[in-house]
Amino acid sequence: MFTGIITDIGTVRGFEKTGDTRFEIDTSYDTDTIDIGASIACSGPCLTVVDKGVGWFAVDASDETLSCTNLGDWQQGAKLNLERALKIGDELGGHVVTGHVDAVVELLGLETIGDSTKLVFSLPEAYRGFVAAKGSISLDGVSLTVNAVTNTEFAVNIIPHTQAHTTYGDFKVGQRVNFEIDVLARYVARMTEVK
Repeated sequence: MFTGIITDIGTVRGFEKTGDTRFEIDTSYDTDTIDIGASIACSGPCLTVVDKGVGWFAVDASDETLSCTNLGDWQQGAKLNLERALKIGDELGGHVVTGHVDAVVELLGLETIGDSTKLVFSLPEAYRGFVAAKGSISLDGVSLTVNAVTNTEFAVNIIPHTQAHTTYGDFKVGQRVNFEIDVLARYVARMTEVK
């Protein structure tokens, strides 16, 4: 479980396709404190650490993970939003994020408003009922508040701090982004289905 508050920007140092795809990721985390088998959210998806060294760790992504996320777009040098798993007693500064990506959405537009940037994303039809104005969303692992929503798109605002401490400062129109709906919205929707 995660909060969507990014604590490091990692870099893909390399990847190898065997049965699955193994990504090696450079990090400023003290890797002595990361156990093999630990979960780290890597631009959204919760991935398992399978190897590590000084200043880097490795994760494996199955074909299922590649098909449901933007990991297939990752190349050497790609920047990633990283967050280690939440510990009991940690501050929950964002919202409850599971690291289970629901879909990949496209960045449709960028607009500077004051010091902030408004980002407009596509909204998949299957998730229209899960996204609400003033509700929470996770995009590439970052906890954000939805400012506006229609049947086909939604918008968020990124403040300068978020731009500086995540990969959002490098976002470009057309970029594919990992999208996770709020876990509370998921359960409320399920409760309304089951009677």
